[in-house]
Formats: sequence, C-alpha cells, structure tokens
Amino acid sequence: MAPPQDTLFRSADMSLTQLYIANEIGREVVSALGELGVMDFRDLNADTTAFQRTFTQEIRRLDNVERQLRYFHAQMDKASIPMRSIYDFNNPFTSPSASEIDELADKSQSLENRISSLNESYETLKRREVELTEWRWVLREAGGFFDRARGQTEEIRHSIDNDDAPLLRDVEQNGQNGEAGGDRSFSVMNIGFVAGVIPRERIASFERILWRTLRGNLYMNQSEIPEPIINPETNEETSKNVFIIFAHGKEIIAKIRKISESLGADLYSVDENSELRRDQIHEVNTRLSDLASVLRNTKQTLDAELTAIGRSLAAWMIIIKKEKAVYQTLNKFSYDHQRKTLIAEAWAPTNALGLIKSTLQDVNDRAGLSVPTIVNQVKTNKTPPTYFKTNKFTLAFQTIIDAYGTIKYREVNPGLPTIVTFPFLFAVMFGDFGHGSILLLAALAMIYYEKSLLRSKLDELFSMIFYGRYIVLMMGIFSMYTGLIYCDAFSKELPFFTSMWEWENDGAGPDATRIQGYTYPFGLDWKWHDTENDLLFSNSYKMKLSILLGWCHMTFSLCWSLVNARYFKTPIDIWGNFVPGMIFFQSIFGYLACTIVYKWCVDWIAIGQDPPSLLNMLIYMFLQPGTLENPDAPLYKGQATVQVILLLLALVCVPVLLFLKPFYLRYEHNKARALGYRGIGESTRVSALDDDDDDEGQTLNGGRDSYGDDEDGVAMITQDIGHGEEHEEFEFSEIMIHQIIHTIEFCLNCVSHTASYLRLWALSLAHQRLSIVLWDMTMNIAFGMKGIVGTIAIVVIFYFWFVLTVFVLCVMEGTSAMLHSLRLHWVEAMSKHFMGDGVPFEPFSFKILLEEEPIE
Repeated sequence: MAPPQDTLFRSADMSLTQLYIANEIGREVVSALGELGVMDFRDLNADTTAFQRTFTQEIRRLDNVERQLRYFHAQMDKASIPMRSIYDFNNPFTSPSASEIDELADKSQSLENRISSLNESYETLKRREVELTEWRWVLREAGGFFDRARGQTEEIRHSIDNDDAPLLRDVEQNGQNGEAGGDRSFSVMNIGFVAGVIPRERIASFERILWRTLRGNLYMNQSEIPEPIINPETNEETSKNVFIIFAHGKEIIAKIRKISESLGADLYSVDENSELRRDQIHEVNTRLSDLASVLRNTKQTLDAELTAIGRSLAAWMIIIKKEKAVYQTLNKFSYDHQRKTLIAEAWAPTNALGLIKSTLQDVNDRAGLSVPTIVNQVKTNKTPPTYFKTNKFTLAFQTIIDAYGTIKYREVNPGLPTIVTFPFLFAVMFGDFGHGSILLLAALAMIYYEKSLLRSKLDELFSMIFYGRYIVLMMGIFSMYTGLIYCDAFSKELPFFTSMWEWENDGAGPDATRIQGYTYPFGLDWKWHDTENDLLFSNSYKMKLSILLGWCHMTFSLCWSLVNARYFKTPIDIWGNFVPGMIFFQSIFGYLACTIVYKWCVDWIAIGQDPPSLLNMLIYMFLQPGTLENPDAPLYKGQATVQVILLLLALVCVPVLLFLKPFYLRYEHNKARALGYRGIGESTRVSALDDDDDDEGQTLNGGRDSYGDDEDGVAMITQDIGHGEEHEEFEFSEIMIHQIIHTIEFCLNCVSHTASYLRLWALSLAHQRLSIVLWDMTMNIAFGMKGIVGTIAIVVIFYFWFVLTVFVLCVMEGTSAMLHSLRLHWVEAMSKHFMGDGVPFEPFSFKILLEEEPIE
C-alpha cells in the first residue's frame, strides 16, 4: 500500500530507518543525505563524550580551518575589503571531495602564516610611525619651550616670584649673572627634565598626581597636539598632549618617569641644544618618509592578498561548515570495528524513502563499491517527529503555530485553517479599504523584489516583516474586503451603490427615511457615515458580530478534537470530552449566537415591540431559570422553557466531563490486567536482513549483506521497541486530577474566551475612530483653506497625514491587531483541540544549516 500524500492537514507519515554504510563511503553518504535534507538522525552515542567519538580529530582540524577563515574575514573587515557574495558562485552548495578539503586546509594554513606575517609587519611599522610622529611633536614643542626659556628672561623672573616654584630660582639667579650664565646647560645647574606624550583625558590626573607626589618641586609645561594620533591596534583616533617637566635631582626625575609610564605616557629623548635638536628633527622626518614608503608597499601587498582571498572566502566558509556538519553527524553513528561498518538510525518521511535509496545507490555507484548501503524500515513505538512539507507561502503561517508548540504526530494541523482565519480576524479589527491597500502594495513590493531582498542584509525588524510577507499580503486582501463591508476607506465613505436612506428636506433635515422595497446590496450603507447615531449603531453591530465570529471560530476549532479522536481511535475522547463539551458550549453560547441572529431578523418596529436585551436574558437564564426580564414581551414563544432545558443540559454535561473518561480508563486498565497483558517496553530482535513484511505489505528489511554473521549467518542488532518512551504506571488519581483541571478550564474558558472575542469590536472601533480623528485634524483643516495658502497647505499636510497614516495606523495599529489575532488563535481556538506535545523534525540539511548561520 502506497504511503499517503503529504499535505498540510496532517504531518507527513514518518518511518524509522536503519542505515548500514561502509566506512569507506560514510562521508560521501552523509554529504549526499545532507543535500537532500530529509533525514533526522538519532544520536546512537549519547553516552559517549565528545572527545571519545570516532571523528573527533577531523572536527578539530576543521575547527582550526574555520578559525583561520574567520581570521581572514576579520582582517578584510578591518581593511574594508568586501567579500564576494555566495550568490556570485555558480553552485556554492556542491560538496567537495576529501582531497579538496585537505588541499583547502593546507592552503588556509599557508595563507594564515603569510597574512599574519604581513599584518604583524604592518602593525609594527605602524607603531613605529606613531612613535616617530609623537617624537617629532615632542621635539617641536619642547624646542619651542627651550627657546622661550632662554630668550624671555622677564617671563621666567616673573614666574620665580611665586613661592610655589622654588625650582626656578636657580634659573633666575644663573640668568642674572649675565649672558654666560644664561647659556649654561640645565645639566650644569643640576636640573633634569622629562618629555613625552600623554592622552589628553589623563592630563588633569597626571598634573594632580605629580604635584601631590613631588610637593610642588617641579615645573611643567604642556601643549595640545592639533591632529589626533591613530592607535594602530584598535584603529581609533586619540587626542594627546605633549608635556615637559623640569625637576631637581636624579631620584625625582626617575620618580617622574615611573608616574608618567604608569599613566600611559610615552617618553622621548630631547636634546636641549638647538642645533642637535634640529638634527634630531631632520633625522625623524627622514625616517618617517622612508617608513611611509615601506608602509605603503606593505599595505598594498596585504590588501592584494586579502582581495585574492575575498574572491573565494565565502565558498570556503560554506565548504567547511558543510564538512564539519558531516563529521558531526557521523559522530552520531555507531561504528562496528570488526565489520568496518557505520550503523545509523534516522527518521525520514515515508514518501522520501525511494529518493533516499536512489541517492545512496548513486553514491555507491560513484564509489565503485560492490557492498550496497542498506536501508531498513524498523517497527517501533517511539513517537515520530512532526514534519510538514511547506512552501514559501505556507511557511510563515506554519511558523505561527510552531512558535506556540510542536503539533503532535498526525494530529490535525491548525496551520491550515490559520491561512484564512488569521488574516480574516486581523481584518475584522483593521477593516479599512485604504489601509488594507497600503498593506497589499507593501507585500506585493516585497514579493516582487524577493530575490534581491533575500540576498541583501536586512535589519532585524524589516527581516521579520519580509519573512511574513505572504501573511501581510493576505492581511491586506482581507482588510480591503472588510473595508468594503464597513464601507470605509481612510475614514471616508465608499458610495459604490445607491443608498437605501433619503434625507428629509433635501438633505437639510435631521431625520432620514428608508426607501421602501430597496436594500443596500453589499456591506453597510455609506450614509451611516457622519450621522449622529453612527457610533451607537456601529457599536451594537460590531459587538454582536464579534460574538458570532468567536462562536463560529471556537465551534470550528472544537470540531477538530472530534477529528483527532476518530483518527487516533480513542472513542472515550469523543464521548468523554467532545460530546459533553460541545453540548455545554452550544447550550449557552450557541444559544446566545442564535438569539443574536434571530433578533436581527425580526422587524421590531413593525410589530410595535421593544427588542429585549440579550445580555440581561443570559443573566436571568443563570440566576433565575425559567424567568424572563419582560414576560409580556418574550424574544420568541416558549423562550423560558427552552432556556431551562438548555441550562439543565449544560449542568448535566459537567459531571460527564468530570467522571466518564477517568472511570472508563480505570475500567479498561483493570480489564487488561485481568486478561494478563504485559506492559509496554519489551525488547525485540530486529535483523537487517529479515525479509518480513508489515501489515500493509511493505517490506521492512531487504537485501543481502556481508557485514558479518551470527550463528545463522545473519547480521543482527537488538532494537528496543520501548526505548526512548516513558510509560508510567496507571495512576487513577493523576488522571482524575488532570480531568478535573480540564473540566474547570473548559467550562470557565467558554465564558472568558467568548468575551475575549470582543477585542474584535474594540479594536475595530478604535481603528475607525483614530482614522477619523487623524483626517479631521489634518486633511479636513487643509481643505477648509482657500487660495495659494490652501494649495500649499494641502500639499504639506497631505504628506504629514500620509506619514502618520502609514506609521501610526498601518504599522502600530496593524501590529496591535496582528498580536490580538495571534492571541485568539493560540489561546481561544487552539486550546480546544491542540495538544502541542509533539517532537519537532530536525533534519540534517545543508540548506537549513546555511540559513541558520548565514555567510555575511
């Protein structure tokens, strides 16, 4: 019997497979399966540490290559050299051979050595350039100070009058002895000095520490370097100051040096003789000129190497990522040392088994091995993973469901109806033809430029919107539909058809009369806009409509629990949960929905009767059964009797919900024990070469093998049928507590969830009112102006109105409505049938791997 076709309604039929792979082609087989991306491999070495696994050395080697490639990428970013995009390659996803991987590893090592050497040389030269530049500034600023100190004696004499500068008294005294004394060196006067460069932000702390440490026995002069100094290590600009400090004695000078170096200052030698200083400056300039030439050549060579690497770096990174993933997957396999065979277990869609076998056959043929790769299907009671085959349209909707929880295997998928219900409930809250058209155009633009946007780097917010572009498309379409029903476009009416109302006195009167025999053909009549009772009418209409939509949505969702129970053949869930739950829900809120529709259908003015309040009717139904608010004017004949019967039905369903399923399960358990059935968890022997068929006639094991024999000449492994599943003993108390919780939640949620759908009314009203206010505060004022001022005002205010419409009404209000619609699906609808205890299908796929870790 052929496996069922994979659809979005139920998860794909899965099979647990065992693979027997010759060790020589293990890498090629896993690489080919990674290209397919349809097998979820189980870890057969879960009890083995990472260091004890078979292919640990290969992974370490690839880790080193990956580190080298990241180093190249970092150096390219530092040098602002672009990397060639992966989309420029013909086929970047082709798996290379083992020899090509070895070649790449050797090439990467040699390139790393060369780039490291060039980079180290460049950084060393750059540091030397910074040092020479700072030294040149020190020579210039210190030389200027020396010149001023020798030529401007009056300034020095004025400075030594200060008691805080005793150091300079000797300078003054020697200066007063005449010209000969003024020309004497500082060393003869026993005055030493320290010159250097320090970051500007530290200069205040530097001065304060020196003053407190030396108690003022120093003279310091400092000036700013006008151009910033670039740090060669961080490539950041730093503002620095040149300083020169004079003090008595070698010990004080040594102390100044230590303090300077501790605060990050760089010290340089300066000669006090002007001629020698000029020679130093000339020497520094010459060395800087030679150094600039060497730096330029080194930079050109380094950039050329990085540019050459950048042409292939993206492809190399993809190759290494895929190769590393292959060996990580191989480490999940069990290795038979005697037979030199790799044994793997994996979940795969049953429909993909034929493709898997043909792919493995191709790998065997290319390798030229006579021993085939064996694929066996294994009977097991393990819970299969849940897998849905999606396309780019359904993927985003399925992601909404998966974000809440993984669907149980073969359970009805809420993602299928969500394609319609999610954008529709959103549109009920966002009903505006104009705003819906903006969403539609934005979605169409993202779909049209889909390929280019996929290849570009998007920010986090826009990438989320782009990922859900088809959701936005559906939301825009449905919003335009509900906008037509509300007859609303940017808060203005849409007069597509003739109104069924006529104003008295040619539109001047306060009242309107209905045209007899004519009904507005579609949606709300556009003449309700701008009437005094528009808000009152739309409030009543949308509030009741939200209750009806909530009842329909929850009833629809509750019916899926019946479909699940029939599929899993659990009749107790039908009679113990679905039937009493449905009766309880319909007896109260189904009845309320019917009365809303009935009240709409009655012409209360024609019969001369005031319409009864449905809210009061529901309150009296519970608090005073059999009593009506107005017995003389019932909603329909026999209303009190019907409400009593429905209330009794709802009350009877509560004990059925509480006790039927737990006591039935206890009865079945006692009956099974009386018949002597054993529990789950027996071990059975599964052979790789057995030629047995399952109940549907599918061959589970097939083919001949030569991997080693037991006493019967057949390669065997032991398959634990119950392994991996926790089967607890039957505990009636736990089941009873679980059912009590379920009953309480269901009964209370019927009330709270129905009320929760009133958010459809509230947000729809808020959106409409906000749109009206925005129009009245902007465009309405502009249209009231005349002349050239009015024309300019219309243009200016239109742009202001449009920007607010997009960002406030479409983006902010749209996000709010989308989140509320999401909550209605996750909580109100899916709680009626969704278990969410499934196991996600995580296939080994190169495509998924590269999407999760993109190459930027």
